[in-house]
Amino acid sequence: MIKRRNLLGAMVAAAVGSQALPLQVLAAADKAKPRSIPWRNWSGSQQCVPALRSAPATVAELQELIASASGTVRAVGAGHSFTPLVPTDGTIVSLSRLSGLVNHDPKSMQATLWAGSRLGDIGQPLETAGQALINMPDIDEQTLAGCLATATHGTGTNIGCMPTFVEGLQLVDARGDLVDCDANNNPELFQAAKVSLGVLGVVTQVRLQNVAPYRLRRETVWREFDEILEIADGMADKHRNFEFYYIPFSGMGFTDTHDLTDEPLGSTEKIDSNDSVEDLKLARDWLEGWPRLRELILSSVIKTLSDEVTVESSWKNYISERNVRFNEMEYHLPREHGLQAMREIRTVLETQHPEVFFPIEVRYIKGDDIWLSPFHQRDTCSIAVHRYFEDDYKPYFKSIEPIFRKYNGRPHWGKLNTLRRDDFRKLYPRWDDFIEVRRAIDPGGRFLNPYLAGLFG
Repeated sequence: MIKRRNLLGAMVAAAVGSQALPLQVLAAADKAKPRSIPWRNWSGSQQCVPALRSAPATVAELQELIASASGTVRAVGAGHSFTPLVPTDGTIVSLSRLSGLVNHDPKSMQATLWAGSRLGDIGQPLETAGQALINMPDIDEQTLAGCLATATHGTGTNIGCMPTFVEGLQLVDARGDLVDCDANNNPELFQAAKVSLGVLGVVTQVRLQNVAPYRLRRETVWREFDEILEIADGMADKHRNFEFYYIPFSGMGFTDTHDLTDEPLGSTEKIDSNDSVEDLKLARDWLEGWPRLRELILSSVIKTLSDEVTVESSWKNYISERNVRFNEMEYHLPREHGLQAMREIRTVLETQHPEVFFPIEVRYIKGDDIWLSPFHQRDTCSIAVHRYFEDDYKPYFKSIEPIFRKYNGRPHWGKLNTLRRDDFRKLYPRWDDFIEVRRAIDPGGRFLNPYLAGLFG
């Protein structure tokens, strides 16, 4: 059997008479210094040299740190946000040592977890306790606190973003005091803190509404782009979880569905998603000047691929390993405008940006009532565009963002955008209510770095 990469390589070589260059490897971070250690996010697009980096082992240590710190204090999770939420010359606090399951209630199906828990470390302890997350994003490296701060989401027309699962929060405020909040206790703070960008305090514990463990049947089907657009809305309504991807300059993409099942665990042969991205880079590197040939080769290879089916525990089936780094822009549009926007994005991409090769991801999310949730009061179609981390993302994103804004899109809080305070105030009906709560709990702006001060200061 001919491997996909060998087939693609042979076709490209035949077309242009050359071979691919190896990927450049990121330099290792300097871990020798105990203080003033440089920080950068996952893609390398955001970085800073704070005066202090700390990882408290207890809430008491965290309280003391915040109370005594001079300058700005910013909490950091896994660094998977691309906006400048973390950079500061003050103090960066990691919650990596405040991780794991605190307690659980089998009657209410609720569980309290430390906010520094990585999503990938939550699934098994919850399953052992007889519970499971209602939904998950496809990257499980993120911390729970980071997911809530930026309204991280999975996909599903009847399922909200992750903050909609939150029943209670505990945080340390600017004075170092420990504050609990839920729908009955400090309700306005609770409503603001569910999506807060970390400007209200450092979240320490989260109480989540969960469900009983469940099994999902995941099916990935390769299709032509026009067919995907014809069936996408119907599939979104039919399946528990639905998303689709478009492969630039191929005319092809794939749909990805998850549905509840009692089928036995098992999987067909899977394509390595990281290898696939490198394949697309190979095609871009050597066929950038021949878009028609590029589409012919890519579509021919994609049509040889088999569909995939995986039956697994929910928390194992949601995730996709992402080792090829990128920068990302994602906007959340009213659902009724999503597919038209996707058509326009493809046109701009394939007429102006032959350098782009990363797939475009489209997901569906249920509306909610959280003040700074991008899904506030509307069901949503989310579209995410990506650029390889070594490439300049600005020209591509600058071309695409006007399409998002034309349809009244709200950017993902952790994804790149050019919006400012006045833009956000127009998009969020409860913006000023959030500002009022923020000023009350952090009047000195202890949790505001320059970017956040521009939004909330």
